[in-house]
Amino acid sequence: MIKNTLFSKAKEIIFQDAIQRDLTTARRTILLEILWHERYLTRAQLIARVELRLGKNCFGVSAWKDTFYRDMRVVKQAFQIAGYPLLYSRNEKQPGYYLQGQSALSPEFRKVLKSSAAEADQRQIDIYHQLSPADRFHQGCSISDTARKVVAYRIRQENPELSPAEANRMALQRAYRP
Repeated sequence: MIKNTLFSKAKEIIFQDAIQRDLTTARRTILLEILWHERYLTRAQLIARVELRLGKNCFGVSAWKDTFYRDMRVVKQAFQIAGYPLLYSRNEKQPGYYLQGQSALSPEFRKVLKSSAAEADQRQIDIYHQLSPADRFHQGCSISDTARKVVAYRIRQENPELSPAEANRMALQRAYRP
C-alpha cells in the first residue's frame, strides 16, 4: 500500500513536469479539471477559462478550433475510460459539455459554495443590492485585480528575476489550481 502511494506521488511529479513543458498536455489537463468540477460549459467558456490559466491563444491563432476539438476528443476518451461519458447539450437553457449522470457542479464545488454562502453577512448583501449592476461589476473586478496584484507582488518578492508579466501569469495559475 505504501509503495503504491509513493509510486503514485512519483508519477504525479513527472506528470506535473510534463504539464509545465508541454502546452498540449497542460490544455488537456486543465480542460479535464474544469469539466470534472463544472458542467454545461460551451466551447467559448472552456477556451476562455483555459486561456486565463495558460495565456491568450494557447489553442493557437489560426487552427484553434481544430486544436480545441482534438483536445476535447482526448479529454472525452479519458472521461469515458473513467466511467464518466462526456456529452454535449444543445438545450437552450443549459448548453455545453457535461458528464452524463452528474450534477452541474461537483460535490467539492457545491461544498465550497455552501460554506461561502454561510459566511455571507446579510447587511453587506443588502448594501450590494442597492448598488447598480455596473457598480457591482466594477467592485468585483477591483477586488479580483487587487487580490491578483498582491499575489503577483509576493511572487516577485520571492523571485526578483521574474518580470511583472510573468509574476502576474503565475498568480493567475495559482488562483485556478484545484
